[in-house]
Amino acid sequence: MKKKLAFAIAFTALGCSTAALAQDDFTAQLKARQGQFRIMAINVGILGGMAQGKMDYDAVAAQAAADTLVAVSMIQQGPMWPAGTDNMAIDGTRAQPTIWEQNDDFLAKWGDFGAAALAMQAVASGGKEALGPVMGQIGGTCKACHDMHRAPAN
Repeated sequence: MKKKLAFAIAFTALGCSTAALAQDDFTAQLKARQGQFRIMAINVGILGGMAQGKMDYDAVAAQAAADTLVAVSMIQQGPMWPAGTDNMAIDGTRAQPTIWEQNDDFLAKWGDFGAAALAMQAVASGGKEALGPVMGQIGGTCKACHDMHRAPAN
């Protein structure tokens, strides 16, 4: 009886570890990195709307949006970008293989976004007129990364 129980436990453990490996589908990493980009888009939208006069300027809301962009820029990117999560390997992403092939460039572009976010944080509560030039910087950092490392929408 003890041998059968030991065999059953060993077989179950082996089955669980194999199932865990088979389930390594990177869903959490993909959702996390797409979530951070959604947070960025919402807050860039707030700042852009104010800069363009599409919404009333609100110093508190502008500062909160800029602070959020800085916070997102400080998220450690490595865990969200495991190898094998590019658009050639899995569905549901536009991340190109260049992110891993030219990782230093990708991380430098992420750093450029962080610098632009810090610049926005410094001027966000200073009035609508201060937002426009820094919005151009933020948009430029997004475009530079997308042009190099993001596949076009289908």
